[in-house]
Parts: sequence; C-alpha cells; structure tokens
Amino acid sequence: MQGETIVVTGALGALGSVVAETAAKRGAAVALLDYASTVPAGVAERLGANTLIVGGVDLTSLAAAETAMASVKSKFGRIDALINIAGGFQWETFADGKLDSWDRMYAMNLKTALNACKAALPCLLESGAGRIVNVGAQSALHAASGMGPYAASKSAVHRLTESLADELKLKGVTVNAVLPSTIDTAQNRRDMPQADFSRWVAPADLAAVILFLASDEAKAVTGALIPVSGRV
Repeated sequence: MQGETIVVTGALGALGSVVAETAAKRGAAVALLDYASTVPAGVAERLGANTLIVGGVDLTSLAAAETAMASVKSKFGRIDALINIAGGFQWETFADGKLDSWDRMYAMNLKTALNACKAALPCLLESGAGRIVNVGAQSALHAASGMGPYAASKSAVHRLTESLADELKLKGVTVNAVLPSTIDTAQNRRDMPQADFSRWVAPADLAAVILFLASDEAKAVTGALIPVSGRV
C-alpha cells in the first residue's frame, strides 16, 4: 500500500482506528473521517505524519462528504481506496420500537456509505485502480427478532455493493463488502457480558480482510460479500 491514499470513515471507532493504523503501518497515507469532533489521545502519534484526521463530519450530508473528500484530495493529491465503516447499531422489537428507528439506521448505515462513495468516486476513477470496501453484516442475511431496522439498513449496503460493483467493473474500480458477525469491541463486551468473547471477530482480523480487499492483490474480486464470522 506504499504510496496509496486510503480514506476510512468512522475511523475513530473501535474497528476504524485499527484499520487506519494498520494501513498506515503498511505505508499508506491515511485520511480518517469521523462524526466525532474530538480525537482520542495518542491517535495522531500512532499514525504518523502522513495522516489527515477530519472530525465533525456528518456523512449523512452529501455536501459534508464532498467537503471532506476535497480536503483529502487537497492534502494527498489522490484517493485510491475508500473504506466505509461509519455506522451504528440499534436493537428493538417492532412492537415496542419506533418507526423512526428505521430512518435512523438507514441514515447511519446506508446513507453515510452512499454519500462517501458519491463524493470519492471521481478520485477513485482517476486512480485507475480504485477500491471501495463497505461493512455489511452477517445478521442482515437473516434478521432475528429485534434486528429489523439494523438488518434492513445493512442489507441495503449489500445491494449497494453489488450494484455499484456491476456499474464500475469496466472502469477500474472494485466494490466489495465484509459481513462480520459480532466484533470483539469494548462496547459489545459491556452489552453482552455473558458471551464467549473468544468466538467473536477480533478487529485486527477483520481489518486484515478489509485491507486485502483494498489492495492490488484483490483486483480480480468485485461485487463480493465476504463473511467474516469468527466462530459465531
């Protein structure tokens, strides 16, 4: 990844930070975009000088996404890969929940990816070997009770991945998605303290798959929905 520029959305979260740091260690210039406006201590130091951190980016707005991508292009001169990690989760049953939750999950999980793809696409086309990697969800393949809004929004991410891959397959840009099961994060451990954490997907393992899909080695792969299930 030496000499490439990779944009990571949701980059200050548990998974995004691991992806960004791993990409930087592999020699990429990394742009970290996040809705959070405060950067956790030590992030900039771990990533090094060849990094851009843009906080306070609301990717549910296309204008905000375009402004952020313009900042990346201005600093690095190019964008070679876009990794869409920004999103959120909500569990609630249909009977007890609110219909607003469906809109909220759509905005957080699908609209952020849509706007980031739209804003980055001109640069990805210019790259000649552009990569888009989205984060879907294993739970979107068959939605259990309480998973309706989240699973519906992630299923839409899957369809976006397939459709955009087909649209861009003759233009040098690949589009793929990873479908993780439960990711081993501090928040998930707090939410499910009785679970067997060893069965979950470690962020570093998921990052390795994501960065493979963002690399030249994966140039023959597009439109794929890759399960990353751990032992769940």
